[in-house]
Amino acid sequence: VKFGISFNVPHLNQAGSLVHVYTDGSVLVNHGGTEMGQGLNTKVAQVVANALGVPLEKVRCTATDTSKIANTSATAASTGSDLNGKAAQDAALQIRARLADVAARHFGVEAATVRFADGLVLAGEQSLPFVELVMKAYLQRVQLWSDGFYSTPKVHWDAKRMHGHPFFYFAYAAAVSEVVIDTLTGEWKLLQADLLYDAGESLNPALDIGQVEGGFIQGMGWLTTEELWWNKDGKLMTHAPSTYKIPAISDCPEAFRTELYANSNVSDTIHRSKAVGEPPLLLPFSVFLAIRDAVSSVGAHRINPPLRAPATSEAILDAVDAVRAATLTQ
Repeated sequence: VKFGISFNVPHLNQAGSLVHVYTDGSVLVNHGGTEMGQGLNTKVAQVVANALGVPLEKVRCTATDTSKIANTSATAASTGSDLNGKAAQDAALQIRARLADVAARHFGVEAATVRFADGLVLAGEQSLPFVELVMKAYLQRVQLWSDGFYSTPKVHWDAKRMHGHPFFYFAYAAAVSEVVIDTLTGEWKLLQADLLYDAGESLNPALDIGQVEGGFIQGMGWLTTEELWWNKDGKLMTHAPSTYKIPAISDCPEAFRTELYANSNVSDTIHRSKAVGEPPLLLPFSVFLAIRDAVSSVGAHRINPPLRAPATSEAILDAVDAVRAATLTQ
């Protein structure tokens, strides 16, 4: 898979944030992305914690609210962490710069030599707890909140001429799948799947591996079991979980190996990471094509199977019968 990351409607490639530091050393983050279980708030909180050198538990992301961050772009096109992470980092770094000036005066050093790490503010052999520096800044009437903004560079696209640079970078991935099919019933099973995903310098490997595996199984359902059907009056009947067959835990392969490719994004993304949202959804084409290859073996791989998607058991059996019939006529 080679998947372009950005909205190809250029003006959507922007995000804003607000970061507040309180005198107890805690940090509150507002950003324009929507947390829907993909771990966006965790990643943004990690970015802010890293920028300020504080423990992750000191940072909290609040629910998305357009009264805080206006004119938000959709959390879509796999751009949530890229856009909102950069915007939150921008706000946090502005606060850190102000705090560094306060620390420089306290330590009698240049602001550029001040470091923030592990809940401490350090300058050479000298150190001060982050919370104490924050209180000093407050007493000196230093602004402890900031807004942040990010717009993706280099992205432009002329839809009429099909010309421009629609993506900031590409995410890459590969998958190999092994399946077995029952040629009498059309039933099948995924025996093994090996996935390799390029997440750049992953912001959170555990989250990213979960996204890759979840996207793979979701896409496998799309290509194998999730068949839409309408009745004679044109009404969609597969409208609910009771009528719509999505993959279950029993559909996952016993041998399921997923790794992140050791890489650093050449594009200046948030900590040189890469998006992990939609691209893994396409990896289970390896499942569909493995099923087709298994069907092809019925005719000693001389016939191209007419396998339709989704490759339900009925579709597989139809393809097996077609291959057998075609083999007999040769």
